[in-house]
Amino acid sequence: MTNRRTFIKNSTGLMLGGMMMGLPSRGLSFIKYPIPAPGLQLYTLGGLMDEDLDGTLKKVSTIGYKNIESAFSKKGGFYGLKPKEFASKISSLGMKWRSHHVIGAPFKPFKGQDGKMIELPPMKNLRENMQEIVDDVAAGGIPYLVCPFTPIETMDEIKESSETLVSTGEACKKAGIIFAFHNHTKEFELVDGQKPMDIFLSEIPADIMKIELDLGWAVKAGADPVALFKANPGRFPLWHAKDIKDEKPAEVGTGKVDFKNIFAHAQIAGLKYYFVEQDAAPSPIENITTSITNLKKLL
Repeated sequence: MTNRRTFIKNSTGLMLGGMMMGLPSRGLSFIKYPIPAPGLQLYTLGGLMDEDLDGTLKKVSTIGYKNIESAFSKKGGFYGLKPKEFASKISSLGMKWRSHHVIGAPFKPFKGQDGKMIELPPMKNLRENMQEIVDDVAAGGIPYLVCPFTPIETMDEIKESSETLVSTGEACKKAGIIFAFHNHTKEFELVDGQKPMDIFLSEIPADIMKIELDLGWAVKAGADPVALFKANPGRFPLWHAKDIKDEKPAEVGTGKVDFKNIFAHAQIAGLKYYFVEQDAAPSPIENITTSITNLKKLL
């Protein structure tokens, strides 16, 4: 027999559901998709992370960032620390470690924003150290592992990179981690008539690899983030909030990226976390302060 409390609960739910079905779409405007707390990709801080880890992280926390995405360090490991040590340090400052970047294959020298060739020290990569990397990320309790670079200059490179990405995605799935790929501009440039991003999206299953969309690089390449979300709903749980000014990375809200419109489509993208990033930031602490201030105004 249905008791009075159950009857009222069910009746109320049916009544509310019926009312909502009868409303036009604008009538649901009070139901908003929750935008995550501000996050930061630590690559933005450059050498500060290796020079003064504790002091720099404390500044990041004080500025208001709540979610952290790490990258490589010249000290090795996670800025010279083991996974659990770094996780504890982040937590002690009231922040959460959400994601980690690792390259897909050994780096070849490449041109930086100033046009000069950049040579990076040897670092672990997915092609050579995949299981070790996955194990470290799992040990740190990080929910996402992201590949921000893999060779895509030729179709052979794209094929080899795809194999590495699939293997990593499968290993991450077994470890309870979500694997994602991060774009730059080249993923939207044609290689033998095809865009690497289109190949990755169509040939690698969504349950094996998500996408961390770098909004700035995508816009610079002429891609439409919202169109990508609509074509691949739920596949973009991570974003990089990067602006583009004079064709270079800039503080959020100072360039041409339409953040307000993009964030309005967070639900269809499946957004879970976003991270401010500014490559080669000239004054990192000042720059990330400007970005978070502008984000709060925009959102």
